[in-house]
Amino acid sequence: MGNEEYAWIHIVALLCLCGRSASQLSYSISEEVNKGTVVGNIAKDLNLNVQDLETRDLRIVSSYSKKYFDVNLRTGNLVVDERINREELCPHTAQCSLRIQAVLNNPMNVHRIEINILDVNDNSPEFIEQMHSLNISESMSPGERYLLPLAIDADIGSNTVKSYKLSQNEYFSLDVQSAGEDGVSAELVLQKALDREKQPIINLLLTAVDGGKPTRSGTLHINVNVIDANDNTPIFSKSLYKVSVRENTARGTVVMRLNATDLDEGMNSKILYSFIKRGNIDPSNIFDLNSETGEITLKGTLNYEETPNYEVRVQAKDQGTSPRSAHAKLLIEIIDVNDNAPEISVTSLMTPVKEDAEMGTIVALVTVSDKDGGNNGVTYCKVVGSVPFKLKSNYKNDFSLVVDGPLDRENISLYNVTITATDEGSPPLSSIRVITVHVSDVNDNAPRFMEPVINVYVKENSAVGSVIHTISAFDPDLDRNSKLTYKLLDSSPKNIPISSVLNINSETGDIVSLQSFNYEELNTFQFKVQATDSGVPPLSSNVTVNILILDENDNNPTILAPYSEHGSVNSESIPYSAEAGYFVAKIRAVDADSGYNALLSYHLSDPKGKNLFRIGTSTGEIRTKRRMSDNDLITHPLVVLVSDNGEPSLSATVSIDVVVVESTSDIQTQFRHVPIKEESFSDLNLYLLIAIVSVSVIFLLSLISLIAVKCHRTDGSFSRYSAPMITTHPDGSWSYSKSTQQYDVCFSSDTMKSDVVVFPGPFPPVDGELISINGGDTFTTTQTLPNKDKVRVLQHGSAFSLH
Repeated sequence: MGNEEYAWIHIVALLCLCGRSASQLSYSISEEVNKGTVVGNIAKDLNLNVQDLETRDLRIVSSYSKKYFDVNLRTGNLVVDERINREELCPHTAQCSLRIQAVLNNPMNVHRIEINILDVNDNSPEFIEQMHSLNISESMSPGERYLLPLAIDADIGSNTVKSYKLSQNEYFSLDVQSAGEDGVSAELVLQKALDREKQPIINLLLTAVDGGKPTRSGTLHINVNVIDANDNTPIFSKSLYKVSVRENTARGTVVMRLNATDLDEGMNSKILYSFIKRGNIDPSNIFDLNSETGEITLKGTLNYEETPNYEVRVQAKDQGTSPRSAHAKLLIEIIDVNDNAPEISVTSLMTPVKEDAEMGTIVALVTVSDKDGGNNGVTYCKVVGSVPFKLKSNYKNDFSLVVDGPLDRENISLYNVTITATDEGSPPLSSIRVITVHVSDVNDNAPRFMEPVINVYVKENSAVGSVIHTISAFDPDLDRNSKLTYKLLDSSPKNIPISSVLNINSETGDIVSLQSFNYEELNTFQFKVQATDSGVPPLSSNVTVNILILDENDNNPTILAPYSEHGSVNSESIPYSAEAGYFVAKIRAVDADSGYNALLSYHLSDPKGKNLFRIGTSTGEIRTKRRMSDNDLITHPLVVLVSDNGEPSLSATVSIDVVVVESTSDIQTQFRHVPIKEESFSDLNLYLLIAIVSVSVIFLLSLISLIAVKCHRTDGSFSRYSAPMITTHPDGSWSYSKSTQQYDVCFSSDTMKSDVVVFPGPFPPVDGELISINGGDTFTTTQTLPNKDKVRVLQHGSAFSLH
């Protein structure tokens, strides 16, 4: 049951409930009319007052998805509201109608309206396919009929297909037959026998025409493929084929190509070639015939001495339903040549060969043969190239490949020995055989180090167990002959076993420290490391290792006598009349470290003392900055800070109480702390005068001696090495110079007012020397320093030069 019938049932139910009456109207209209076209006047046909249409709310109701119709309430006309396509609403049916209802209220009335949709010729005939193919054999007789596809027209009645037309041609005609209500059908009738060789394809055009006004039509392209009939026999291009082939022709070589043609097509023209076997002779054992291309290739080996020629029969056969065939003769002549090259065979290969093999050691046994006879079978062979091997003749064509030179696997581990054998044919033939000879390793190389001496720099106080260096050697041998182990050769630095100081990983060569080093106790030592391979017998070599301990700033400066460090009472006295620059005291300190770590600087840390006193940063000399005033204190406590140049810097302090006294005699009493005999004022002046003159004379003599020594050294006869030098001056400043191949240490006339820093030369070789004081003016060498280190020289006595 459709939606339309449900709608009618609904309307009938409303009529029964409301007790109202219903009526039905019928109209007709053509499809595809414009929107707004009037179908009929509902108000007139239902005897309704036009003025009541709006008050009674006249409306059109339908069950269709589209609203095809509407009513004009002012005129009562039923008009088309949307395009109507009959083929879409009622496909493949002759009758097509739409059922709608006109509904009014107050009182409610429902009126059925049936609208018949009339067909117009708005569709052309169409074929399902645009191209239709027919395969007709050229052997078909005239009168054969072939049914053609029908055209489809969505219209009905007179607007549907009424006739067919065929394009003009000489082979076919068209027979159109009426099928009653189903329209008409068409058949293609063969009028003349076909000939594929003349015209293989015939193109026709079929036109379907409908009965509308105006008429519409549709076309179909028809391709008639003329199927070939096997009515032609293959033909060879020659009845006798001749060809000459050399007996050394390689297998797979094309000997010749057969050629046959057939005027038919398809399987009727497809030719297959084959040999015709006669008696016991089967040519397919020697030759290969491609059945499709007719190509004859050499399959076996030709031998003129056995068969000088071959006579072969061949056949060309088509593949039609009733196959047709043709035959031809093939004559193959064999040309004799020197077609057998010498053959080299290795009967015994003794490889690998040890690299220490002696001269004449047999590596392989070689045999040379040639199947040809006479001069073609006479051969000679040799080794090609420069290799340490040669062929030694044993008997006729038997040879031995022997060692003919020294072997060294480390240089060449594999030889490709090329042997050539040549016969005496015309032209001569030769063959090549490559014998691969492997050279096996023997333990003939000791481990090698990259350098004979290794210098390792280690900071003092380094962590115990750290890897300070990795020893690496290499061995050009193979496998176990190149597997190395390392060990320390005991060498006692300062009578200490090396095994208690260092350890070495026997496999990796990592040298591990077993203790922390102290530069002040041990600054350098030497030992050897031995690398041994695992060969039989094992080989080994040594390398010398120099361990150079680098100084770290781990020692504080030490204050030298007569002063002691902070916490003790130290005092000095100066007269009230002292001028600016008056010498108060000289602080001296030493540092057990070396280089920059031992380069000391002096500073006053007490702000009060800095107003009246200053200290030489590099000399440690304390001097007055100005004259005394009545406002100055009698006692000035000074704190001197002595710092080294290390990272981080370490320091020491010393406290000095400077007491201002009225006269010089008080200074001497307090300074010497010994009683002075009662003397007259004139005697004291006399002593002072003598002392001043003596000191002046000594100073002049020292200065002259110093200049003479310095000039004498400029010729380089006593030169040892170059060293940069920093010289301090009485005012606290210092200068840097680099002498040529010598150390020059110069001091001022006041032996308590000089300090020198000497920088040693490059390392290695060792040029730097640390100088220390062993009482008085004696200087001795204590140790060697690495590169860029420096030497501090403290001067206690008179001026001198150090070489």
